[in-house]
Amino acid sequence: MMEKNKMKISEKTAFKTDDKDPPKNGKDYVVAARDFSVYYGNFHAVKNANVSFERGKVTAIIGPSGCGKSTFLRCVNRMNDLVDSCRTSGELIFDGINIYHPRLDIVELRRRIGMVFQRPNPFPKSIYDNIAYGPRLAGSIKKSELDGIVETSLRRAALWDEVKDRLNSNALGLSGGQQQRLCIARALAVRPEVLLMDEPCSALDPKSTSRIEDLIDELSGEYTIAIVTHNMQQAARVSHYTAFFYEGSLIEFGKTETLFTSPQKQATNDYITGRFG
Repeated sequence: MMEKNKMKISEKTAFKTDDKDPPKNGKDYVVAARDFSVYYGNFHAVKNANVSFERGKVTAIIGPSGCGKSTFLRCVNRMNDLVDSCRTSGELIFDGINIYHPRLDIVELRRRIGMVFQRPNPFPKSIYDNIAYGPRLAGSIKKSELDGIVETSLRRAALWDEVKDRLNSNALGLSGGQQQRLCIARALAVRPEVLLMDEPCSALDPKSTSRIEDLIDELSGEYTIAIVTHNMQQAARVSHYTAFFYEGSLIEFGKTETLFTSPQKQATNDYITGRFG
């Protein structure tokens, strides 16, 4: 049972923000940063960001190394809580509540906002147990239901046909691309609403990268996806919206096609045309 001083995210009345709701412009935003900043000690890593992730869409976060894009992404499910020197200001809103409210149930937050990291990180367990881990942790579940979750998650990650005959084999025996799709399946098994991807293709070969990009396209609509990438072509291929960060600041945010063809800021134009980065 959950501690009394914690409440589930769905109990929004405990976490209502003030009346300055993020502008919706007729759209349905799942995540919205409002004057959101991140500090590592005295270093201002993300500076007063204002950006929103639209429900069912893919948002690419681009920018040179050290610009704050991965730091921002990791804050969306509070992975940066693991860094002692990290602190935040402003608000980061998920489903209408501030995820940095002191009474927030972080375990529930991370169930609803899954994450896939730069390098595949399967557990040293069987393929089956990798997928079943999250649902088992969430509570008692029948074997038949668990089997269904494993199959459905692997199918959604376009991996079922490749592993269905070796579910009891160690996941570490899969190729790099297969391991990354396994990690995506593992994240999907707990039925998240948002999927964060921190350069999920940077360690993969072109063929595996193409499979992951196809998978992102298939999952969009059902899931809200945010992907950090250094690859401009990848951002253009997979995303509906793009946010450009530079030196900790959000320089420009908008529809991907518009941002890549008619950027409003000179820094954005210089970056996407390769003048720096």
